[in-house]
Amino acid sequence: MSHVSFTRIWCATFHLQYHLQGYHPEMVYILFIVCVAALKVFKKTTPNGKVTVYLEKREFVDHLESIDPIDGVVVVESDYLKGRKVFGQVTLTYRFGREEDEVMGVKFSKEFVVANGQMVPSKDSDKDLTQAQSRLVKKFGANATPFSFKFPSNSPSSVMIQTVNSDDSKPLGVEYSLKTYVGEHIDDKSHKRSTVVMAIKKIQYAPPTRGNRLPSSLASKGFTFSQGKINLEVTLDKEIYYHGEKVTATVVVSNSSRKSVKNMKVMVIQHCEVTMVNNQFSKAVSSMETKEGCPITPGASLTKTFFLTPQASSNKDRHGIALDGHLKDDDVNLASSTLVPEGQAPHEAMGIIISYSMRVKLHCGTLGGELQTDVPFKLMHPAPGTAQGTGGGNQTAVAKPAPAQYANTDDDDNIVFEEFARLRLTADQ
Repeated sequence: MSHVSFTRIWCATFHLQYHLQGYHPEMVYILFIVCVAALKVFKKTTPNGKVTVYLEKREFVDHLESIDPIDGVVVVESDYLKGRKVFGQVTLTYRFGREEDEVMGVKFSKEFVVANGQMVPSKDSDKDLTQAQSRLVKKFGANATPFSFKFPSNSPSSVMIQTVNSDDSKPLGVEYSLKTYVGEHIDDKSHKRSTVVMAIKKIQYAPPTRGNRLPSSLASKGFTFSQGKINLEVTLDKEIYYHGEKVTATVVVSNSSRKSVKNMKVMVIQHCEVTMVNNQFSKAVSSMETKEGCPITPGASLTKTFFLTPQASSNKDRHGIALDGHLKDDDVNLASSTLVPEGQAPHEAMGIIISYSMRVKLHCGTLGGELQTDVPFKLMHPAPGTAQGTGGGNQTAVAKPAPAQYANTDDDDNIVFEEFARLRLTADQ
């Protein structure tokens, strides 16, 4: 179950003394192990301490055919509202330029309210509650009101673009936040003392199975004043790789020309398409260059296997690298490939579209030029619950345990509360 964060085990030992006929009395120890699943929820309170919002999770999965709803509970102190109401809105911030470059009224960001509604009093009292909501409502009683918001079907996934010296500036990319505020009408201006803003993420996981398809690409190069061609074939051992896995490429070069191949370069390329400004750029996130087996002379051929591991840790302080959102984490991952529903082209998706390819480049000398080809593949996190998602692979884990300084356990109902941080995206909020 996704809401189970960890298991606490109490061991109770009971001493049972048996007097058995024909045997000396002895102590028999029976160990009872009781495993209780603790519910972990994230909480954040308004500066005035009157309103507290609880979320079961802060990462919501896009399954293509559906998206996890944002389910939570808001707790309001008794006699605080005095006729006012509590409203909520899910905001998408799309920043495609640096904040310090915004001059003369030019803005490099767009903000969209993708969902909003009244939270207290609830207008949807007949909605079925999740297990987490039921337990929180039971704990806080009449002051607790469950709520739920839904992402639009075409909403983009959360992606951050790494920038150099970005400690004090707002991150580039796509980010979401859940804003809860007090007012008389939904369009009222919120006041900081009675407002809660919680950063959330919309993510995608790899399909349950990777399939048996082996991506490949074939390219050739001829020469104007020379007969024959150089043929290059590149094949990958799978179509979907998990973060932390080695990307394996088998390269076959056959030279039927009169030119020689001097060296080879193999790269994993991250492609980013920023749909808001119709801009595209690519960055090599892992590469190697070799002369082993070279020169490949006329009439010769070469088959060689390369292993590359694209990781964010190898691309620190490089501008323009797309990450999965945790800009300040040590275990940050590269942004996952963007999946689109069946029948929709990748360029039709919104936000920042991420894709990867294995690029092999042959250098044929100053006059011969270069021959290159790209083989696309997907780089993603395994879905939780699969063999790889439960530790069967060597990928970096997405979720991290609750920091000790934030964890607060309620022994009566076995609920663990964690103060909501801003996912370490920025220093504010």
